[in-house]
Amino acid sequence: MKRLLLLAALLVGLTACSEQVPASLDREAMRDAVLARITGAEQPTEVLSILDFGAVGDGETDSKPAFDRAMQRAEELGGARIVVPAGTYWLCGPIHFVSRVCLELQEGATLKFNPEPSCYLPVVATSWEGTFLYNYSPFIYGRGLKDISIVGRGTIDGNAATTFATWRALQGPSKDLSRKYNHEQTPVEERIFGEGHYLRPHLVQFYECENITLEGVFITNAPFWCIHLLKSKNIICDGLRYDAKLVNNDGIDPEYAQDVLIQNIEFNNGDDNVAIKCGRDDDGRVTATPSSGIVIRNCRFKGLHGVVLGSEMSSGVENVFIENCTYGGYCKRGLYIKTNPDRGGFIRNIFVNNCEFGEVEDLIFLTSMYAGEGLDNHHFTAVHDIYVEDVSCQKARAAAIVLQGTEVEPIHDVHFKHVRVEECKIGLSMEHTAEIGFTNCVLGGQAGAPTTASAKDKIFEGDKKN
Repeated sequence: MKRLLLLAALLVGLTACSEQVPASLDREAMRDAVLARITGAEQPTEVLSILDFGAVGDGETDSKPAFDRAMQRAEELGGARIVVPAGTYWLCGPIHFVSRVCLELQEGATLKFNPEPSCYLPVVATSWEGTFLYNYSPFIYGRGLKDISIVGRGTIDGNAATTFATWRALQGPSKDLSRKYNHEQTPVEERIFGEGHYLRPHLVQFYECENITLEGVFITNAPFWCIHLLKSKNIICDGLRYDAKLVNNDGIDPEYAQDVLIQNIEFNNGDDNVAIKCGRDDDGRVTATPSSGIVIRNCRFKGLHGVVLGSEMSSGVENVFIENCTYGGYCKRGLYIKTNPDRGGFIRNIFVNNCEFGEVEDLIFLTSMYAGEGLDNHHFTAVHDIYVEDVSCQKARAAAIVLQGTEVEPIHDVHFKHVRVEECKIGLSMEHTAEIGFTNCVLGGQAGAPTTASAKDKIFEGDKKN
């Protein structure tokens, strides 16, 4: 009997050990399972030329009616590839997609949008900084669609510098009103903004869409976030190029998004390169749809921050894989995870592998006290199971690694392996943390062998004076 009990105990122990698979192996299996689900859009076979619908690429003629007619015809056909040849197409209003459409912007083709705000009325259902509401239409917009694409080597120019880009200083009252609606859970149908308000629209937004491919195009001068993937899934963003440095020109913002592949992107943005979001405060907690299954690889970061999670993340963010990325210029921070006690939710299963940066302010910054907000609230975020391996930068002007949890909900189970920062002012700063691990990390230069005591050491000088 004793032998049987001993054997049973041994088997239980071996089973427990076998379940503790190294994080790197878990990561690869989890990542590959996500990638296996991502196909992007199915491409239509019918081809339409935008010129056949009256578009003129002279930079002056309003081509919006032509795009509307082409979309209508594509819908009648059950899908089509709308080809836009070289030329500058002036658009006095938004392009509203229909399902099963691929918009091909050929080399030399530019969509240039009229910056007059009235062109983007009537208002549409959208979201603004994590709050659902009705606002000016995004310049390229689709809701409830399937199999939609924008591809090619052409350009999308929001042309927003003279109008929308100036609105940040004016948006305060409307922003506060949107937060009030959020916290009071005012019916979304009553949250009407647009004319008389100053909430800037997105450049491209696909809302509640499935099967999306965005590939190759050049993006510049957005009125607000460049690409907003809202409550959408099965998405490929591949080979996009940016020179979008107007205010809040985030590159790609997946929000309540699932199964997203972001790869081979040349970022150059006036704000975050990739900002993974998932709703603000009450709206996010009620929606309860995490952003999950996001792979970011082979990208070149340049702009404010490389990859950000939050701060609008109240539904939770999980299963994010950032790998094999480098930098094309300055980034303020490499990885930035930000939340506060207004948010709730969770951030977990985040894997960062084989990424390098040049000079930054902070290489890795995780904070549960973003902007000092929410101190009187009780919606603490669970931040845990974060794995950073083979990540480096040349210089961190402020800190290499910062972890700021809360007393109620410490940041925990964060693991750093082979993290190297050649020069930094602060190597490591941690508050309210638990189970933080380091393996072969160098923060601020590598120490050599210890020196031995010599006559030059003055360790007894005080004793001699006494």
